Amino acid sequence: MKSLLKKVIKPFLPKYEVVCTTYQIIPGRPVNGNHQKHTFEKGASEEARKFYVKVVNSDMTKNMAPVEVHLKRRGKTIEKQHFGPVDELKKFNVVYKG
Repeated sequence: MKSLLKKVIKPFLPKYEVVCTTYQIIPGRPVNGNHQKHTFEKGASEEARKFYVKVVNSDMTKNMAPVEVHLKRRGKTIEKQHFGPVDELKKFNVVYKG
C-alpha cells in the first residue's frame, strides 16, 4: 500500500537542483560565468541539501572565488551562498556559458 501511495504522490513533489556559478575575470574582456547544474529527482530534498552543504563547505569552492552556489526547489532559490565579490561582478557585462 505504501509503495502505491508513493507512486501516486511522487509526480507532485518538487524537483531540486544545485547550481554552482564560477566567474572568471580576464582584464580587457567580459566576465565569464560558468554554470554547473546538478539535478535531483522529485522529492529528493535530503540528498539535494546534503550535496549543497558539501559544496558550500568544500575547500575547493572557497579557494576558487568568486563562486555562487544556489539550492533551488521548483526553479526558485531556497538558499544562496557566495564567495568573493560576486555582487560587484554582476554589475559588469557577464557572458554565461554552460
